[in-house]
Amino acid sequence: MPIDQSPRGDRQLSKLLDHLEWADARVLDSLRAMPHPDARALELYAHVLGAEHTWLSRMLERAPRVTVWPQLTIDEAAALGVENAGALRMLLESLTAEQLQRKVAYTNSAGLAFESTVEDMLLQVVLHGCYHRGQVALLVRGAGGEPSPTDYIAFVRGVPAAVTVPPGR
Repeated sequence: MPIDQSPRGDRQLSKLLDHLEWADARVLDSLRAMPHPDARALELYAHVLGAEHTWLSRMLERAPRVTVWPQLTIDEAAALGVENAGALRMLLESLTAEQLQRKVAYTNSAGLAFESTVEDMLLQVVLHGCYHRGQVALLVRGAGGEPSPTDYIAFVRGVPAAVTVPPGR
């Protein structure tokens, strides 16, 4: 069987899902380290996980159990993060290159109908999380906590990226 027809999924997407799992866990660590986690930071983190679950459900063409904006405790968020990462990994590993291009019809949270490829949906999951993890980091720092670095380069290097103190601090 030619390598691009095997159920290996996509190597780059696999690395991005590895980063997603690592970054979600790092954000969870930041929230758990706070004596009183910032409510908005937890809300945004829960949204990252709810969106991951919703997109996964769309790709699997099943109804989601969790909303896009769920209200989760830190422990519920931890469990959903582990569940999402495992299910996303299993999905990707089951797909051929051809199956990544399969179009899936779905209705978004505003009730609008769309059709996207599985590959684009997976990229949406990865990129959406990056966007909101940055917002969570700002809120954690603003509440006096120390956000965990979640940059991709920190993940691949195994050490945080270089930082400088922002002007005015």
